[in-house]
Amino acid sequence: MNCELAALAADQLGLKARDVCLSRIRTGKHNESCWVEAAGRRWVLRIAPADETGLLFYERRMMRQEPALHALIRERTTIPVAEIVAADFTRTKLDRDYLLMTALPGRPMSEARLGGAEVATVLRQTGEHLRQLHSITAEAFGYLGAHRPMEPQPTWTAAFELMWNKLVDDVVACGCYSGVEANGLRRALDRHRAVFDRDVAASLLHMDVWAQNILVDAQGRVTGLVDLDRALWGDPEIEFAVLDYCGISDPPFWDGYGAERDRSSEAETRRIFYLLYELQKYMPISVWRRRDPARAAAYKRECLRLAAALG
Repeated sequence: MNCELAALAADQLGLKARDVCLSRIRTGKHNESCWVEAAGRRWVLRIAPADETGLLFYERRMMRQEPALHALIRERTTIPVAEIVAADFTRTKLDRDYLLMTALPGRPMSEARLGGAEVATVLRQTGEHLRQLHSITAEAFGYLGAHRPMEPQPTWTAAFELMWNKLVDDVVACGCYSGVEANGLRRALDRHRAVFDRDVAASLLHMDVWAQNILVDAQGRVTGLVDLDRALWGDPEIEFAVLDYCGISDPPFWDGYGAERDRSSEAETRRIFYLLYELQKYMPISVWRRRDPARAAAYKRECLRLAAALG
């Protein structure tokens, strides 16, 4: 397989396969990634999972939105994202989608030995970068990329309702929610729909910012944000819920972001729904991809506990 991938990368780069060296990147849980080294330079080859892997509704072919997103972010912000030098979604050279991009400097924050001051610097810079990202807006809401897992919606309320129900469908399909439990989750959103009816821009959201997807140098400077394939256009508060879950939204992050967080009771209700949206995905992932029903059951208990708190 390595020979086949080396030949593929070499062809995209205009090099000879014998001059290309490939090595596996061990981080990353969704795509397969390799370092591509040749002529004193380094790239990253990312290969999407097979369609039959067991994917959430928005994960199917989601890599296809990345080239346009990377180009947009590089044009409109100073966020360090990689240049995508090649992408092939035809399945003619490989039976899966793949991207070839420039390698960014640094290493994942999860692997770096940073002191408290360096961690604070990383979080502050991450806040600055996400503020820039969220300033990019669209005219519609939802997953708007080339993978088109849903119809674009005119309001965030309509988009989130559609996303919520599609994700609940996935949890039912993996066997973790009964029909009664699923209907309870759907009715919960219906009861609280009014808290989502507010004026909010369709901001570009990363939706997967955690220590593994933040690249840093030894001084605690952010050198890259990676893995934009889960990107979404909508309410930044749903991004904040993911950051809460991943331990990123500490005070230095907010210093960098430069805005006060809404602490109203309505915002707290939204936060619970957004956290549920993040947590529920781990039930299908645990069943379909990790073959870990015990882990799925633990996520189910936590989700039902949070749903019960909504009243």
